[in-house]
Amino acid sequence: MSPITLCGSLSRLASPLGRAMHEAGYRALGLAFAYVPFEVRDLAGAVVGMRALGIRGFGVSHPFKQEVMSLLDDLDGVARRIAAVNTVVNDGPGRLVGHNTDWIGAVRALEESRPLDGARVLLVGAGGAARAIAFGLAERAARTTVANRDLAKAEALAAETGAVAAPFEATRRAADYDVVVNATTLGQADVDAASPVPDEALHPGQVVMDIVYKPVHTRLVEAATRRGASVVHGGRMLLHQAAAQFELYTGRPAPLDVMDDALRRALGEKTGP
Repeated sequence: MSPITLCGSLSRLASPLGRAMHEAGYRALGLAFAYVPFEVRDLAGAVVGMRALGIRGFGVSHPFKQEVMSLLDDLDGVARRIAAVNTVVNDGPGRLVGHNTDWIGAVRALEESRPLDGARVLLVGAGGAARAIAFGLAERAARTTVANRDLAKAEALAAETGAVAAPFEATRRAADYDVVVNATTLGQADVDAASPVPDEALHPGQVVMDIVYKPVHTRLVEAATRRGASVVHGGRMLLHQAAAQFELYTGRPAPLDVMDDALRRALGEKTGP
């Protein structure tokens, strides 16, 4: 039997979604890889274990994306600028490098609907996810406004990414933007089901993305659909960031359609076109 290359994820609460996507990809390409989601309380111990056991790659979830950085040997340039790591690759022997694929997931998901170069984007939120997305939008030369309840955090993120800061109330003027992205937990079932953007601020021709995927059909997604906007739900960002991880771990192009079907099944969505 061929040796198995192990990958997985480190999080407070293990999720089956990453495993569903990655293992579907391994099967499609006939790779001797396996993926295990780990629930972690001792992050430093988990990283030591990664070195000792030769684990190839780990996805890293909140609240570990900043904490893990000091435990690694190196960071790629984008992860260093974002100051957050969601992917660790064991380049061996035991040399651990941090990457960030969240920004890739976000921009690829949005670019399925429209180009971002020159687009007027309203980014709601200034936390870890918003930070990765803001850097991704800057990479694609979008014209971004960061709106957040804590204006100082919006101003700090805007200063780093060449964006403009605005108070949260800017969401009332979302109609002025080509793209609207919710990068907060508003809409998440176990946090607050409310939409961060008034329904009347959404219109045909806009692209509206909600990074929340529990549920996939948030109030923002449902409102944007009713108002005729192009909708990008949180599963698309999740898919594309996982595909970028897959390629880092395996060195092979990700079988996106297969991984997409696996994610849809795991989320209880219809598969296929």
